[in-house]
Amino acid sequence: EVQLVESGGGLVQAGGSLRLSCTTSGFTFEDYAIGWFRQAPGKERERVSCITNFDGNSYNEDSVKGRFTISGDSAKNTVYLQMNNLKPEDSAVYYCAAVRMGLLPCFVEGMDYWGKGILLTVSS
Repeated sequence: EVQLVESGGGLVQAGGSLRLSCTTSGFTFEDYAIGWFRQAPGKERERVSCITNFDGNSYNEDSVKGRFTISGDSAKNTVYLQMNNLKPEDSAVYYCAAVRMGLLPCFVEGMDYWGKGILLTVSS
């Protein structure tokens, strides 16, 4: 059974940092691209960052470039999203998702599996 489990969310002040983790199981980690997406209340789900695990290449949306870093650890089957200099507009439910043999950038509509999401709230 494929599972993606997000962890590390919570409440942080603007300018602070937080690291999200996406722990995966049930598939061959290196065969998949993993993406982080987010959805704020009343808004559509949007892409944040993506990584192809077989080569470690990554993609970041302009809104998070220079602030967020996506990385993968194949030994732990886990993808991380390091978030620095957080802003109130980063507040959302963050989801990780996986797509087999995915290429960059990853797309909301193209992901095969999704986690349940985790809430991040950035206070001003």
